[in-house]
Amino acid sequence: MSDSFLNPQFLATGILIVSYIILFTEKLNRAVVALLGASAMIFCGVLSQESAIAGIDFNTISLLIGMMVIVGIAEKSGMFEYAAIYAAKLVKASPRGMLAALALITAVFSALLDNVTTVLLIVPVTFQITHSLKLNPYPFLILEIFASNIGGTATLIGDPPNILIGSALNLSFMDFVYELTPVVLMNMLLLILIFDFFFGRKMRASAADKKKIMSLNETESITDKSLFVKSLIVLAIVIAGFVLAEHIHLQNGTIALFGAAVLMLLYTTGDNHQTRDRKVAESFNMVDWTTIFFFCGLFAIVYGLEETGVLHLLGQKFIDITDGSIKKATFGVLWVSAVVSTAIDNIPFVATMIPTLKSMEPALGGREAMMPVWWALSLGSCFGGNGSLIAASANVIVAGLAQREGHPISFLRFLIWALPIMILTIIISSGYLYVLHFI
Repeated sequence: MSDSFLNPQFLATGILIVSYIILFTEKLNRAVVALLGASAMIFCGVLSQESAIAGIDFNTISLLIGMMVIVGIAEKSGMFEYAAIYAAKLVKASPRGMLAALALITAVFSALLDNVTTVLLIVPVTFQITHSLKLNPYPFLILEIFASNIGGTATLIGDPPNILIGSALNLSFMDFVYELTPVVLMNMLLLILIFDFFFGRKMRASAADKKKIMSLNETESITDKSLFVKSLIVLAIVIAGFVLAEHIHLQNGTIALFGAAVLMLLYTTGDNHQTRDRKVAESFNMVDWTTIFFFCGLFAIVYGLEETGVLHLLGQKFIDITDGSIKKATFGVLWVSAVVSTAIDNIPFVATMIPTLKSMEPALGGREAMMPVWWALSLGSCFGGNGSLIAASANVIVAGLAQREGHPISFLRFLIWALPIMILTIIISSGYLYVLHFI
């Protein structure tokens, strides 16, 4: 075997490419693929075990675990069903109003929780409401997919790409809110108007069917009032902690784990030993460990490319292509991120792009000068999740739930709406970034 095949850069690149190809085919579980790839980095001598572990961003891991526990416990109280039913009654069970209301709730929950959890909670309620009103659930489901990906873009914790970017750059919760919420609101408003024009204004429901919805008692969806109050208080404290994180000098992962621990304490207070331990075990079982270990393996794989200098070389190549222009780099990253995220999972793409962009910062004027490029990465990767049915986990989850309910969403049927919506949101984002940073 020639020395070139044993070159660490060649080995690291080969391991990454093979791992990403397998991830794209979805032939194996993604956590298994990531862990095998990380192990290959160590076995081939690209990384030592210590450096592989050092490459894992434990702030991101802690944030994910903490929020998964908090949301899992809060879900048991019925608070999310309460919000959906309350919104439906607020618009007087108007089909047109509910189309907008459920989209807005999905966007808000996705910003404060995460996309997958949000659609898992909202979609069953959507089926209940549309069935009662004898409406086709398809436009509701499609709009909720789009709303989950767009709404999740507004905050640090709403979408995994933002969690990765925020942790890598030590950005605060409010940094994302100030920078991205305006463009998220623009896109959500336009999206609701488009769906209202094509679907909402044509929807009709009988007075008798509307009465069924209005007769629902939203308070009955609260299965545990005490837990409902405790969950609201802890969620409020955690979000306040995220907002104040840079002032109290704490990482978001620490705040999320603290909130999870406090909610588990409140959730189990007064229980006997056996019940308490069972509830705590159930709480940890609510963590999506597949995702957690996927992230761990992915961090190690990408760190292998960073340590061998591959990502630095890619960064230099990108600087050459963009002629060292921040403006060209911003719009290049925005559109490339959107297109790539339409075809593959945006998490591995963003994980690879972060150290690549970091390597470019010295040549392009430093972190402050590069911020438009970072925001472009967030917008492109998150909004790109609307580009196809496989582009984001939330999309796949909704399609699975729809299939189970007898309302399948085909890949091509979704694509008819997905690509135009994705392109439109990226055009709006391009204009937004241009006005905000280059005028």
